[in-house]
Amino acid sequence: MSHTPHELAEEFPLAAELIHRLKQENAHFARLAEEYHDVNRAIHRAETLVEPVAESHESELRRTRMRLKDEIARILGATA
Repeated sequence: MSHTPHELAEEFPLAAELIHRLKQENAHFARLAEEYHDVNRAIHRAETLVEPVAESHESELRRTRMRLKDEIARILGATA
């Protein structure tokens, strides 16, 4: 499998340990992280044409990823 950009550890490199801990201790955060991972993989598959999608659907996936990333960043900031 090829390298998938925008993984949480790349997006928040200084918070890798906190992300790991929150995934274990905070069910809401764990769900957000899992959803982010799923959406990010779907975007990567669309970009690499492994699973092509309509441009409008890819744009919606990108908006969803940004919304999830913003929420994750908010939680990380409030927890740090």
